[in-house]
Amino acid sequence: MLSLLKKTIRDTSERQLKKYRRLVEQINQLEPQMEKLTNEELRAKTEYFKEQLALGKSIDDIKVEAFAVVREAAKRVLGMRHFDVQLMGGLVLAEGNIAEMATGEGKTLVASLPSYLRALEGKGVHVITVNDYLAKRDRNLIGQIHEFLGLTVGLNLPLMSPSEKKKAYQADITYGIGTEFGFDYLRDNMVYDLSDKVQRPYHYAIIDEIDSVLIDEAKTPLIIAGKTRSSSELHYIAARLVKKFERDVDYIYDEEMKTTNLTEKGIEKVEKAFGIDNLYDLQHQILYHYVIQALRAHVIFKRDVDYIVRDGKVLLVDMFTGRVMEGRSLSDGLHQAIEAKEGLEITEENKTQASITIQNYFRMYPILSGMTGTAKTEEKEFQHVYGMDVIPIPTNRPKIRIDMPDNVYMTRHDKYVAVAKEVKRRHEKGQPVLIGTTSILQSEEVAKYLDKENLPYELLNAKTVEQEAEVIAKAGQRGRITIATNIAGRGTDILLGEGVAELGGLHVIGTERHESRRIDNQLKGRAGRQGDPGSSQFFISLEDDMFRRFAKEETEKLKPKLKTDETGRIMNSNIHEFVDKVQRIVEGINFSIREYNLKLDDVINEQRNVVYHIRDKVLREEDRISLIVPMVQSACNNIVEKYCLLELIPEEWDVKTMTEELNRLLYPRYISFEHPLEDIEDVKQKVKEAVDSYIQYLETLKNNLSLQEKLKNIMLAVIDQNWMKHLENMALLKEGIGMRHYQQEDPMRLYQKDGFELFTMMYATIEKEISLHLSQLLQSLQHSSNE
Repeated sequence: MLSLLKKTIRDTSERQLKKYRRLVEQINQLEPQMEKLTNEELRAKTEYFKEQLALGKSIDDIKVEAFAVVREAAKRVLGMRHFDVQLMGGLVLAEGNIAEMATGEGKTLVASLPSYLRALEGKGVHVITVNDYLAKRDRNLIGQIHEFLGLTVGLNLPLMSPSEKKKAYQADITYGIGTEFGFDYLRDNMVYDLSDKVQRPYHYAIIDEIDSVLIDEAKTPLIIAGKTRSSSELHYIAARLVKKFERDVDYIYDEEMKTTNLTEKGIEKVEKAFGIDNLYDLQHQILYHYVIQALRAHVIFKRDVDYIVRDGKVLLVDMFTGRVMEGRSLSDGLHQAIEAKEGLEITEENKTQASITIQNYFRMYPILSGMTGTAKTEEKEFQHVYGMDVIPIPTNRPKIRIDMPDNVYMTRHDKYVAVAKEVKRRHEKGQPVLIGTTSILQSEEVAKYLDKENLPYELLNAKTVEQEAEVIAKAGQRGRITIATNIAGRGTDILLGEGVAELGGLHVIGTERHESRRIDNQLKGRAGRQGDPGSSQFFISLEDDMFRRFAKEETEKLKPKLKTDETGRIMNSNIHEFVDKVQRIVEGINFSIREYNLKLDDVINEQRNVVYHIRDKVLREEDRISLIVPMVQSACNNIVEKYCLLELIPEEWDVKTMTEELNRLLYPRYISFEHPLEDIEDVKQKVKEAVDSYIQYLETLKNNLSLQEKLKNIMLAVIDQNWMKHLENMALLKEGIGMRHYQQEDPMRLYQKDGFELFTMMYATIEKEISLHLSQLLQSLQHSSNE
């Protein structure tokens, strides 16, 4: 069955490639014609294409000629001609799919084709790179082609002013990093004036290294947070308390899911330490939050793996690139919990004001495409979440890199000794070696073993990131040894130095299997670019994190059956099957986590869309009174339902308090219930008459521009404050999901149900507060006019 499925996928890919080859032939046939055009005639093609689209032609109708124009422009401006495989990659991207292209196949030049084609529609194209350095490089390089052809090109970077950003977004093609585009979306939905928005509606995006952006970064949501004071003392007390806790006694830690929770014994210890009866009582919710964050900081977050401490500050490390994430901090008190754990000064806490996951941000683009050297292993996820197919593009020259079988050792020590010996052997003949590690801790451990062999090396990790691109670029020079955390310097080509090809090219050593074959393949792909010679090999041990975290019992059972040579290397041939099996289990777990988190975020995403839509209407519509009318009606109905309970007889209703609340909302109109009330319909009729009269009065104020402007600011402030509180409540709800496993209920269904109830309550509060503010505003206007 599996082989049949693989054959079907292979046949589909082959059919698609045939289609692209036919189109490439057509582009090639136009080349002589394009070469004869003057620069002005070539540039004039841009306006011609725009006219064709305006007359009703489709993108498909013009893409062959448009690609031929870009290829010719690239030859004239950069002296670079697109290979046929690069044209194929461009065609895949233009259709909103993923082009899988090997390292060194010139993905940067590929993007010049679909970005030009889609920019002709006049709706803007976003080209997403993995870091600022690459965004600047690609804008300055590829931007020359587009500017030569009469298009405008922008660059969107962090810390730019709103006016600079607006200019960047108005360009035909805008380069930048994905997170910054996402943050701009969140900031746009926090402005108080429509003119302060920087983005325009989304149209088309090309994501370079799409797997890194949409899969690796998918676990970390984008969060905009405001500063708020937290109790430093409580953070320190909680940190000291959990430091004494024992695993499986006071707390449980799921290493696979990276979650931790208190046991009954742990709960008792917390209650005893703080002198309380029930930690789960509503009045102790804040205390519970501090303790849980302290526990997470203590158990889940490891120094020099997840963060480093520099100059008395906790700096987060991107687990996928090994880079320090400058300016990023954890929200909801977790950052402060880590500071307390390290005995540092507690900074102000971040309270979430707005957030979105990378996945839900990019799902807003009508057309999404991307490039990477390694996407096929995650094709199911790309199809499921984004509706994109992965099309492998043939290499321009045959790949001759040799990928050797893993060397698997019993212990980490034996593994590192073997790595150092292998590096020394290759260094002695002058062959450059690139060693890939998964953390700062590991890179420094490898360095110690190389020091014992007196080997010279460049160490590249989050602590030494400044020279990243330069160090990586030189990693192919004769005799070079480079230790790089993860895939640092991705996007920078490693060129072979003189005479290195004859020595076998660059040799890549992996010191641990990653949690995904895809990232292993990225590391291998640093060698053997564009048909160069090269080789790769992984050195792993059964003490590595992957086995310890995800297959501890199976590994311990297997160990007695294994035979090793004098170096500690495992000789049993079935060890490779075991390693592959564990890695596939990890991939499955991580996919499930991403899928689960996406389902959680989908709940908030729907709510976010509703809130941002209302917010947008408040910004765009000049008549805010018409927006408030249904809110007043709803708020008054809610007051009636609150005080006229159907299970009570009318004489038992709290009519006095109800009347006071209604009159607070309906100034200057007045409502009273003088005669005894008969039933709920009687109340509703009286309230409707008062509300209708109030609405008629509001109609007379619609042309009061000063009032409308004040209303806009009031409405936005109320929406923002309540949305912020709601995000906090949803975070607490999510935090409590782990405890739902002890109940016989589906945690996801409960989260959706409770989340909907919280949202309904939040919206009712918004309606009431806005109605109340309007009433108070009308009172102040009345007093001003009377004076």
